[in-house]
Amino acid sequence: MKIEKRIKTSFSVIGKEGSTLEGDGFIQKLWTDANSHFEEVQPLAKKDENGNLAGIWGVMSDCTRSFKPWEDNFSKGLYLAGIECIDDAQAPEGWTKWTIPGYEYLCAEVESESTFSEVLDYMNANNLTLAGAVHDFTCPANGKNYMFFPIKTV
Repeated sequence: MKIEKRIKTSFSVIGKEGSTLEGDGFIQKLWTDANSHFEEVQPLAKKDENGNLAGIWGVMSDCTRSFKPWEDNFSKGLYLAGIECIDDAQAPEGWTKWTIPGYEYLCAEVESESTFSEVLDYMNANNLTLAGAVHDFTCPANGKNYMFFPIKTV
């Protein structure tokens, strides 16, 4: 598995928010809801220099919305399924906007179900600790899925 360091300054995501308290499958339900109403937020999406969406994010936070890692061995927390948006965008009714702090991340392409645990093992072996919640990222340019593990604030 290839792991890269990336710095990403603070950014905003508008999406559909849910909690692990909603039970199994809640993340997929959020994505289904977000995708079926995408036209409501499309004008607010941040674009790259080629006019493509800047990013599709599954951002996570602890239950206090402090962007700390999920609690109880990564089993309790919040998830926001959405798109990276312009910073001053206002979330339409039924949508939620989060502004994620800037971090230096370890970024790994999701190659299997064990990507999350493999990166945590790598971090333990290299004396690195999570500085915040892990995020899912889909790159619109190549369609690949990545996980972003924050290791320090920027």
